Amino acid sequence: MVYQKRILMLLMLLLCYTTQALKAQTAANKSLLAEAEKILAASAYPIVNADDTEDRLRADSLFTRNLVQALKIPFSFHYPFDSLTTISRLYAPDSSFRIITWQLMKDYSYYRYKGAIQMNTKDGSLKLIPLYDGADFTENPYDSIRTNQNWIGAVYYNIIQKEYNNKKYYTLLGYDENDARSTKKWIEVLHFDLEGKPLFGGKFFNYPNDIFKPKQPVSRFCLEFKKQANAKLNYDKKLDRIVFVKLISESGEPNKKYTLVPYGTVEAFKWEFGRWVFIPEYEAVEPE
Repeated sequence: MVYQKRILMLLMLLLCYTTQALKAQTAANKSLLAEAEKILAASAYPIVNADDTEDRLRADSLFTRNLVQALKIPFSFHYPFDSLTTISRLYAPDSSFRIITWQLMKDYSYYRYKGAIQMNTKDGSLKLIPLYDGADFTENPYDSIRTNQNWIGAVYYNIIQKEYNNKKYYTLLGYDENDARSTKKWIEVLHFDLEGKPLFGGKFFNYPNDIFKPKQPVSRFCLEFKKQANAKLNYDKKLDRIVFVKLISESGEPNKKYTLVPYGTVEAFKWEFGRWVFIPEYEAVEPE
């Protein structure tokens, strides 16, 4: 009995020591990450805002290297990097990963997208999956499921978690400056294979073909519209729908995407049986 009490006491002391050590380690890590964030902020801002292309490219290269080093700090997954306002950092609702994306403009007609998925690991070690923008190397960005090696780049501003047949799906809403005349907004469904590798896209959309939307079948959905037209697309939590504005050509040329502007009514997608099912014009409430 005395022996058992001693064992219990030792276990309690060990647990207390481990907890205190973890707290101390976490505090030290936060200090290191705060310093790393200052370094990252110095290059994150000019990636988007520097006047010269060379300065933007140089800032992007420096930021990428420093980001990887910062994320190598144990338990960096839980550090938000809130001051990096030009860099998107979205956590999955179940905290299984976060996706980091940003935009690099070479000129007003050419944009590239950078990104990475950081997985949440139990021991705080880094598991990072880089994303390589493959949009320049395809004539049909809607045609197939893609991996991190040929991702269709965007800056993501929302993430929606859904399930079907006990499998999790993460729908990403993204922004793409595209070129000098048109802008795109993407709906991309991210899921993971049995080995934990990310897959982008699939047969997740059910809608009738029309001249304003990508022709079915598609592996991802896109709204393309006139530059600065502010065609809204976002998730409405109350309605549990992805809501987006209906488009019309201001010049009567719907095949020219750079002429498309909001029409004044909205359409939507609702998740049903593992797919985003189209809902035609309904309540005239624009998405946020």
